[in-house]
Parts: sequence; C-alpha cells; structure tokens
Amino acid sequence: MIVVTGGAGFIGSNLVAALAARGITNVAVIDRFGDGEKWQNLAKRELATLVAPENALAFLDQHAAEIDVIFHLGAISATTERDVDKIVANNVALTLDLWRWSSWRGARLIYASSAATYGDGSAGFDDDGSPEALATLRPLNAYGWSKHLIDRRVARVVTEGDIVPPQWAGLKFFNVYGPNERHKDDMMSVVAKLHPKLKAGEPARLFKSHRPEFEDGGQLRDFIFVDDCVAVMLWLYDNPQVSGLFNVGTGKARSFKDLALATFAALGLEPRVEYFDMPAELQGKYQYFTEARTERLRAAGFDQPFTELEEGVRRYVQDFLSQPDPYR
Repeated sequence: MIVVTGGAGFIGSNLVAALAARGITNVAVIDRFGDGEKWQNLAKRELATLVAPENALAFLDQHAAEIDVIFHLGAISATTERDVDKIVANNVALTLDLWRWSSWRGARLIYASSAATYGDGSAGFDDDGSPEALATLRPLNAYGWSKHLIDRRVARVVTEGDIVPPQWAGLKFFNVYGPNERHKDDMMSVVAKLHPKLKAGEPARLFKSHRPEFEDGGQLRDFIFVDDCVAVMLWLYDNPQVSGLFNVGTGKARSFKDLALATFAALGLEPRVEYFDMPAELQGKYQYFTEARTERLRAAGFDQPFTELEEGVRRYVQDFLSQPDPYR
C-alpha cells in the first residue's frame, strides 16, 4: 500500500493520478475535503480508502504490514496563515509523528518541504542538509519556519545516527503550478489566477517592485510544472536507495512578467500588463528571487529534463484550464 497525505490536494492528487497511470490503485489518501469542490481532484481515481487526518496514526498502525511508502504532502501551505498553533499542529506535530512511525515500522517516507525555508534568499538556495547549513536559513513566515523546523530535526536525527526510515527524502518544492489547484483559492498559482481574467479581456495585474534592482513584474521565481514534481517523487519511489534533502525546482528563475506573457500566448491573446502596489502586509516578507540549485538531485541520479515555462503554461492552460473539465 502507498499512503499519500494531502492526496486530495494540489501536488498530492497529481501524484495519485500518476500512480494510477502506472496501474497502482492500492493507494490510501489521508486528507480533509470540506464543503467545496476539492473532491473533484480525486473524482477520476480508484482508491483503497480515504482517511481523516485525525485518524492517520491509528490507520497506519492497523495496516502497518501492508504499507511500503508514505508520501507526506499534507500541510497548511498558506504563507499568509496567522494561526501559528494551527500550523504547528498540522505541519510539525504530524510530520514528526510520521517520521517516528516510519522509522520504527520500516516504511519509506518522502515528505514535502518548501523553498519558503530559504527566506529572502540571502543565504542562497543550496539544499545542503547538514545541521550547520540549515542553521543559516531564516524563513520569512510561519509556514516556511514550520517546514524548516522539520528539515532541521531530520538533519539532527540523521547526523546523530538515530533510527531513520529505510528511505527518506525531504523535497523543497519551489513555485509549483498546474492542474488541481482550484481549492487553494488565494494560494493558487498566478497562471490559475490570471486565466479567467485574461479570457474576460482584462489586463494582467502584477505587483510593482519595491526594490530598485527589480523592475515592476520583474520579481524572479523558480516556477516548476507540477508534472516535474511528480516525476521527482516517482523517481524516488523507483530508487529506494536514495535518501536526502533535495530542491525541486527547474534551476532557472523567471519573472512574473514572463509568466503573464506565457499565459497570454497560451490563450492566443495580445499581452496587456498593469502593475499595482504590493500589499503592506507582504512587504518585507516577500521573496524577490528564488532559484533552485539542482546539483544534489542530479548527482543522486535524477536526469529527466524540466519543463520550460512556456511549454508548462501552454499545457496547463490549453489542456486543463480552458477545458470544460479542468481537473486531472
């Protein structure tokens, strides 16, 4: 059995779809659905079972002999979430429980970290998993801090030679875009936010820059198509001898203006871009530049190419967002 926490979410549901494409249906999804349309992310899938997060550990104990690997992708991922106790309960406590469970039960564990752990980027984007290197990073928000706390705890346990899962990997996802993110509301990718507005004839509205070295709309991020994130996870699944902390980004920073222009192009529209002031609550907590260093992932053996921004946006817009059924 494969367990996917957050399996009804954005990256998780794309992983479940990729497993189904391999003929793997003995998949248990641990997630919450609420009263929205999040269930649509899994509507096309055959699953072994669905489990509420509060029942996760009891379920794992009941099925310990069957479980091969846990993909832990469930989390509160909103960088604007202010309830830090809620973040700790969801992002820290459960992850540490799953780490301990996997270590003692002998299950593999692949968990989601985040590029938000790098903060303003002044310490670089090197996925050095040593306690010393991780200690130099300063996340800008509670979400990034929660992910960083896990990375540091894992690094300490590994360094001190404590018991660990037979395979473990922390994945520092950069700016992911792609199908099945509608439920994320304000945390959706810029492509998903722009699509209906551009179709309606509105301009793309992007943040002005509040730093002189960046032009308006010139803030740079490492945008990665969700299919590439799934490819990394499947590669780890196929290579149980590989463990470590890895960046999951393309290694090529692109601007938000580039992203907007790619969205116009995918829709066959002439570009029109306007700029507005960044909200005051984001200033000082906003990453102006992210770019994954991918040397460690490549050295570990992952050799698949990453999708170019224009091609990823084209596929997302034309194959999903513009279709009557936009779900994978």
